[in-house]
Amino acid sequence: MVTTPPPLVVDLDGTLLRSDLLLETGMAFVRKQPLQIFKPFGWLLKGKAALKEGLATATRIDVASLPYDPHVIELIEIERRTGRKVILATASHHSLAERIAEHLQLFDQILASDATRNLSAHRKRDLLIEHYGENGFDYVGNSLDDIPVWAAARHAYVVNPEAGVERRARAQGNVEQLIDSNRPSLKDWMKALRLHQWMKNALIFVPLLAAHQLANPLLLFQGILAFLMFGLCASSVYVLNDLLDLEDDRHHKTKRKRPFASGKLSIRSGLIVLPLLLIGAFGGAALLLPWQFSVVLLAYYVLTLAYSLSLKRQMAVDVIALALLYTVRIIAGAAAFSLPLTFWILAFSMFMFLSLALVKRYAELYEARSKGKTEKTRGRGYYPADLEMISSLGASSGYLAVMVLALYIHDQATTNLYTYPQVIWVACPLLLFWITRVWMLTHRGEMHDDPVVFAIRDRVSLVVGALFGLVFWVAA
Repeated sequence: MVTTPPPLVVDLDGTLLRSDLLLETGMAFVRKQPLQIFKPFGWLLKGKAALKEGLATATRIDVASLPYDPHVIELIEIERRTGRKVILATASHHSLAERIAEHLQLFDQILASDATRNLSAHRKRDLLIEHYGENGFDYVGNSLDDIPVWAAARHAYVVNPEAGVERRARAQGNVEQLIDSNRPSLKDWMKALRLHQWMKNALIFVPLLAAHQLANPLLLFQGILAFLMFGLCASSVYVLNDLLDLEDDRHHKTKRKRPFASGKLSIRSGLIVLPLLLIGAFGGAALLLPWQFSVVLLAYYVLTLAYSLSLKRQMAVDVIALALLYTVRIIAGAAAFSLPLTFWILAFSMFMFLSLALVKRYAELYEARSKGKTEKTRGRGYYPADLEMISSLGASSGYLAVMVLALYIHDQATTNLYTYPQVIWVACPLLLFWITRVWMLTHRGEMHDDPVVFAIRDRVSLVVGALFGLVFWVAA
């Protein structure tokens, strides 16, 4: 006589899904309704079940793009082929669980939270015992809340366990299998914090270079401190931006591989690291640098917050905001060194960085048009048909930056600051060449979606940059 194995019960958050739907819906709510950020706290006062109900109703998560664990799906498919019944039992809201089950087509039954019951820990255990009896099911889970459920199961399947969970699960003596397929690494955190983007913060040293004070050890030390504080603040912004853009990133060819979008890093860990970075940035700035630097750093953070929540989806406003974010780094440098800013530096940087911001948008739209898309780009305020106008505006802005440089040569302050100011003229054709080349490569679809990363990796750009610096050294 063939005996039917007991049902396989699978948890959702952190197990089948390399994410947490409560936090997913929470971030989606903040992005969609940032001015109502405190509304979920009102729901929470009524209980966690009411919070999940409110968030699930107020948001619309694309379940097809969520980061599912392929190893868990493989386990389910193997068990289903034997004729085994598979149950999805989750503390997430039933509406989300039903949509996921409909998408995956892997489950025979769904048990989930509703407006009055949060189906986790002991409540999940009691319901499963009610349905299948003590030791009448096998359970696949990952967290401390799953410990009592495993205790009532015949076999325990432990997936990507939280800290201390594997030890406690094995102590119960019924662990059948460990699936450890998603352990975060240092490389994942480096990618999430965008340490390579810290190169942009070198703009802090521009006022020091312009004032010919780079050899001043005290100012140089202040510059290094400002660079570090600005880097910590910028990394916090990148983390926040990734958490708010999870769904858009998952629909992007390359951004879907980012640590938070792919599930390599949890949303919870990002929410923990984010304030720590901010405390380090503003605490260090307040203690070690002039107060003016902290003011500029705060302005940068407010602008980036506005950019992440709204401005990035507004046509024209987004690229102007990006150009401002680059320029603010130069202003921060002037504040850190207590040096005056000139009209020329600000004008040059705004035109140059506006051109680079438009390069970034062009690269995104080029990819969309190459795929035959005609609708507005996801998360942006542009259509693929806008390519020609964007390239025209971007190239013009870059050439205006060259004109500002040419006018700078004839300024009285310039002739006083440089021994051979006429040598700076050589920098103009160098910059014209680089801008023209960048836009030609962008037009051909050969540009990285971040022009700064492109410049760092591009040999020709590095050579042009070295020659540009040499010109100013000779002129001085």
